[in-house]
Amino acid sequence: MATNKTSAEIAASTAAVSGKPTLKTIARISGLAVPTVSRALNDAPDIGVETKKLIRKIASDIGYVPNRAGVRLRTGRTNVISLVMSTEMDLMSHTARLISSVAGALRDTPYHLIVTPYFPDQDPMEPVRYIVETGSADAIILNQIRPEDPRVRYMMDRKFPFATHGRTAQASQHPYYDYDNEAFGTIAAQRLIARGRKHILLIAPPPEQNYAQHMIAGASRAAQEGGINLTVSDTVSSDNKSPQVVAYVIDTLTRNPAIDAVIVGSTTSAMAAVSGIEHCGKTVGKEVDVFAKEAVPFLKLFRADILTLAEKVGIAGEFLAKAAMQAIRDPDAPPMQSLEMPSDDPL
Repeated sequence: MATNKTSAEIAASTAAVSGKPTLKTIARISGLAVPTVSRALNDAPDIGVETKKLIRKIASDIGYVPNRAGVRLRTGRTNVISLVMSTEMDLMSHTARLISSVAGALRDTPYHLIVTPYFPDQDPMEPVRYIVETGSADAIILNQIRPEDPRVRYMMDRKFPFATHGRTAQASQHPYYDYDNEAFGTIAAQRLIARGRKHILLIAPPPEQNYAQHMIAGASRAAQEGGINLTVSDTVSSDNKSPQVVAYVIDTLTRNPAIDAVIVGSTTSAMAAVSGIEHCGKTVGKEVDVFAKEAVPFLKLFRADILTLAEKVGIAGEFLAKAAMQAIRDPDAPPMQSLEMPSDDPL
C-alpha cells in the first residue's frame, strides 16, 4: 500500500508537527488512512514491509508514543512481553545476552519488553501468577525450566501465551528454545576421553532443572561407553557462588587426586574450577582439563587451555521473542520449537 506523497512532502510535514502527535498526525503526514497507520504500527501481516518502515520512521521522527491505556481498551492487549528471571542468574554469560537479544527482536514490533525478577526465597509461581491474573503482559518468556514445571502447566491450563528457554516433559505441546545439553555432556566427555582423561568430575546445573538431567545423561553415557570414571557433584552445582565451587574443587581434588578433568555448566563455575585446580598446584590443560560451555567467548582469554563449546544465547533470545509473538497472534498454530546443537564456533 503506497502513499501518494513524496519524500520531500513527508519531510516538510514531519518538521511542521507541533503538539502531541497522534495516529491522525501520522496519517496526515503519510497520506495513508488512520486504520492503515494503526495496522502498520501493530505489524499486521497484510501491510507491506516498505509501508511499515515509512510509518515507523514517521512515528519515530515526530516522537509518537501510543497511549497504552487506549491500546488495551481497543484491543485487550498490553503490547508487553515479560521475561521472568531469577535474580541469581549468571550475568556474565546468559542473562545480559538473553535480555539484549529478546529486546532486539522486539525492537521493530509493537511489543515492548519488561523484565520481571523474582528472588531466591520467592515462589517462582508468584510473578507468573501475577502477570496472568492482572493481564499486565500479553506473553511470558521463562527460563530455569523444570521437567514438571508448575509455571508451564499453569499457563497451559489458562491458555496464556508463553515460550520457554528449555524443555519440560510436555515440550511437544508448547513453544521452546533449548540448547542440547545432553549432546554437550556427550561431546565434552568424548573429547576428554580422546585426550586420555580417565577420571572426570562433572559440576552440572541444579539437579531439579531439566537441562541438568540432560547434561548428566549425556556425560554418563559417554563415560560408560568409554570405560572411564565419572563423578557427578552432589554438593554444589554450576549455579553456586564461585567461592563454594572453588572450595568444592579443592576438597574433591585433595580427596581424589586421580581426577584429571572437570566438566562444568557455566562460565563462572569454569573460572572457579580453574581457581580450585591451581590452588591444588595443578595446571589446567596438563594435569587437569576443564571443559565448559559459554555464551560469550571469554574463557580462552582467561586461560587459553580451557576447552569450550558455544551456546548461542543471542539466537535463543531472538527465537523466543518470535515464538512468544506467534503464541499471542496465532494461538492455534503449531508452537515454534528449536533445539540448538553445541558448536565450536561462538556467535
